[in-house]
Amino acid sequence: MEFDLQPVLENEYIKARPLKADDFEELYKAASDPRIWEQHPNPNRYKREVFQNFFKGAIESGGAFFVSDAKTVQTIGSSRFYKLNEHPNSVAIGYTFIARSHWGGIYNPFLKSLMINHAFRFVDNVYFHIGAENVRSQKAIERLGAVKEGEEDIAYYGEKPKLNFIYRIRRADWQTQNQ
Repeated sequence: MEFDLQPVLENEYIKARPLKADDFEELYKAASDPRIWEQHPNPNRYKREVFQNFFKGAIESGGAFFVSDAKTVQTIGSSRFYKLNEHPNSVAIGYTFIARSHWGGIYNPFLKSLMINHAFRFVDNVYFHIGAENVRSQKAIERLGAVKEGEEDIAYYGEKPKLNFIYRIRRADWQTQNQ
């Protein structure tokens, strides 16, 4: 079975569907809050011209999602699969942002869980690249059971390389933790 990088993933709280080119304006509304990006390697992503580069990279990736609140249909963010099999039998999940209206609760962990569960149908390892200054995202991914394995300069689409921490979840560990 071949890895589907853009399935529709949903539960009672989250709906993640393939990102489309005509989603820009709606997604930018959710992304235009400077506080979302304050710990990110590119803190200016709330600016339209900077977000346009992010969005272009998302579309070209072929693995990006438009994420909405399943109950209210409110646009709440985006995430994506990328780097399929860069490491043997693996995929990365990242470029995730969630609107502040949906911070501190179930939305980010539920989104990541939907994506992780989908990924583990096809691969044995899921990686996350998180900016060295993005403590909020580091803590969130550690709560899901990811383990920091290293550090690497990562060049986000159309941007200069920045220091990122590399985290991984192994399928066996995820299955044990979520029985």
